[in-house]
Amino acid sequence: MAAVETDSKAPFSLDSYHVSEELGFILPEPLVDLPPYYKPWMDIALRVPELVQSHELRSHINEMPMLSSKFLQKHRELRLAHLALSAMTMGYVWQEGENDTVETLPCNLAVPFCEVSQRLGLPPIFTHADGVLANWRKRDPEGNLELLVSLPGGDSVRGFFMVTLLVELAAVPALRSIPTVINGVGCGDTEAVARALENISQSIEDMTDALKLMQVHVEPAVFYGIMRIYLSGWKDNPSMPKGLVYEGVQTEAMEYSGGSAAQSSLLHCFDELLGVKHEEKSGAFLTRMRNYMPPAHKQLIQDISLQPSLRSFVQQQADERLSQAFQLCVTRLLALRSYHINVVSRFITVPAARARQLRDQSRDLEAEMISRAPTALEERGTGGSGIMTFLKTVRDQTKDAFLPETS
Repeated sequence: MAAVETDSKAPFSLDSYHVSEELGFILPEPLVDLPPYYKPWMDIALRVPELVQSHELRSHINEMPMLSSKFLQKHRELRLAHLALSAMTMGYVWQEGENDTVETLPCNLAVPFCEVSQRLGLPPIFTHADGVLANWRKRDPEGNLELLVSLPGGDSVRGFFMVTLLVELAAVPALRSIPTVINGVGCGDTEAVARALENISQSIEDMTDALKLMQVHVEPAVFYGIMRIYLSGWKDNPSMPKGLVYEGVQTEAMEYSGGSAAQSSLLHCFDELLGVKHEEKSGAFLTRMRNYMPPAHKQLIQDISLQPSLRSFVQQQADERLSQAFQLCVTRLLALRSYHINVVSRFITVPAARARQLRDQSRDLEAEMISRAPTALEERGTGGSGIMTFLKTVRDQTKDAFLPETS
């Protein structure tokens, strides 16, 4: 008897992309400690801010034993190791600010860091996947959160990473709705697509509301004057024009971008779903930032981009609810990007202007903090981009996804 023919194309699902049903791209239940063999790493990683402040971090790392990464077996162990080694690396490079950087990362840090990075498919530098997605734990049964590993900057560092974590959390309903949109387009279910797009637009609005907490929990002077350098990389950074040699790995210097909001997979997914196209220069930077994401998340973005065009589907259906739901998604995405520009202005552009004024005078603690900020990074984001031009270009290109007005 002949087999019954079925549609061979399985429904689109998030199951194979390491996306959590409850937490999205956030790593569920990160480990808080490594096996005892790795105690020398954790002892230093948990003290990065105080050792930087006392100018002792480099000497502690130089004396650290060379440990093998082979005893790290599980994904969560590798993620915590990457977080610890990356925090140590940022502290080591930037301990003395932009005027006394190092050209070489010692082999006892560089070798295991590169091994762990290779196994995870991440670069050997502090990324969004480290500082935000894998850097949290519950402090108490009520669910209050705290960081596992910190960088210099006190409460503002905690505020910065925790607010960013809340933005990721707010996006979870939108992520869960993406397969519904894709599968609905595939089978022509306009009602399911419209409903899912309404969920996505609400979620994007919730992300913007979460981002607004940044101004409550992060001091602009602390972010600009203290924190920012420890998020900066050695690509497109005038302070480190030659990059960084990872001793024992290769003799040529390597260049990597610092942590950046562009390394979050969220907006990449929304852009691909809604058909937002970015011009050559900003598009090239965003594409490069995908190499700083966990490979499964990068693959999800790629696979969304290969699906039939949602925008074309909406135009063909001429369904009012569907069109409004699509337009609202683009509107909310535009609003999120506009608000992000406000945040960057508050935390980088305004303090940079003040720093230029205060460079030769020091009236109070805030002024002193800002005036000591790295001059090489005044117009740049931590990822190395010319930040305001880049963000405004990306925002303006989002407008192009709007459906054309009909008479």
